Amino acid sequence: MRLKFPQFLVVLLIVGALILGGCATQQDASKASSTSTAIETSSKTSTEATSVSQTTSESIPGMNDLPRLEGQATVVMTVNGAPITIEVDGTNAPITAGNFVDLVQKGVYDGSVFHRVVRDPQPFVVQGGDPQSKDPKVPANRLGTGGYIDPTTKNERYIPLEIKPKGAAEPIYGKTITQPPALNHKQGAVAMARSQQPNSASSQFYFALADLGFLDGNYAVFGNVTEGFEVVNKIQQGDRIESAKVTKGAENLKTPG
Repeated sequence: MRLKFPQFLVVLLIVGALILGGCATQQDASKASSTSTAIETSSKTSTEATSVSQTTSESIPGMNDLPRLEGQATVVMTVNGAPITIEVDGTNAPITAGNFVDLVQKGVYDGSVFHRVVRDPQPFVVQGGDPQSKDPKVPANRLGTGGYIDPTTKNERYIPLEIKPKGAAEPIYGKTITQPPALNHKQGAVAMARSQQPNSASSQFYFALADLGFLDGNYAVFGNVTEGFEVVNKIQQGDRIESAKVTKGAENLKTPG
């Protein structure tokens, strides 16, 4: 559907809100010398697409060290005492899905807060997944600036932008696409938040509260809410994820080493 001019302005505002959640993450990370290499790598790879068949040669450095989901998995997230069932699609988004399932298994999301909820002037997203939101002492203005810190490397884990064009054999990495994706932003879609750098997603994710086709090809969708969307629809800013558990398909997660 073609957007009228006022609606277009609304789109710019709400998409900007989505980007900001990850933008501060990248800025904060750039202050630490230990993560400067990862940031530099992201900026270098953001202009070049990479197919999954190229990952054996590490076309995007560190890609082979990321978890992958080979197939499907089911995650049940409990919010306000009610379950949300998410079908995670590792067939079309193996790295993005693998990262999410791995973080679920590590308990990264348990106790974390939904720091951004945008329903006005029209339904947009519910965003969460910042690990530092578990700490009630963290100021509200810092929520949405954090990502998953690997306890082994002490660095923040970033994953490349991963979008599989519809009908393609493999995803494209490190670049937005203009062709229709295999996984789109329909109502209930689950996708990764990131900064303006394509390869800057870490742990923050969002639920699409409506069909958001204008985001297709720009953000990595990796799953869909199959049950409990009414629970998602009632989430308020500040609500916590009580628990997130992999209930099916855990054996499809492949971790390095």
